[in-house]
Amino acid sequence: MPDVRTPARPHTAGPDGGAAGSNTDEGTGPRAGPSASALLDFAHRTAADTTLIASLPLDPEGRTWIRLDGPGGSEAWLIGWPPGTGTGWHDHGGSRGAFAAAAGELTEQSLTAQLPTEGWKTLELADDVDRERKLSGGRGRAFGPHHVHQVLNTSPHTHAVSVHAYYPPLPLMRRYSRTGQLLRLEAVESPDEWE
Repeated sequence: MPDVRTPARPHTAGPDGGAAGSNTDEGTGPRAGPSASALLDFAHRTAADTTLIASLPLDPEGRTWIRLDGPGGSEAWLIGWPPGTGTGWHDHGGSRGAFAAAAGELTEQSLTAQLPTEGWKTLELADDVDRERKLSGGRGRAFGPHHVHQVLNTSPHTHAVSVHAYYPPLPLMRRYSRTGQLLRLEAVESPDEWE
């Protein structure tokens, strides 16, 4: 039997306010729709549309965005990132997704562990769950329904622009804070808080 290490374990209990039920990545039934790879293909094609990318107003103080029509009932966004901005740690409420850099460079820091969606307030993460990617020049990334990450524009001078797509449309987002290997659920946001 292979050696299996628990990537995250509950530290203290508490409801996360998340949606119950199972999510499938490529399943059938109500969760069927564009796959993560189809969402990534859309993000790549959209990131290559220089006219659309140029139409995004950029603000030096904060992120800007335009909502797009995604494929197959997905939700999509064109997002502008001023220098030094980021999302903070979050998940996508059980939706699968993809994003691609259209201009500048973004850094994605993510967890390789699948976290439980309910019943915890603080988790202690294993030492080997962190991954970091640099995305620029149309490079992108697809992910499944349990993905936890943060996206950053670490440039001190250059805006970045990216295209994001999610299916099903985001039902909620959980926001986390992180201190060392401790991940703490801080808030659960509904779509009306970011639209």
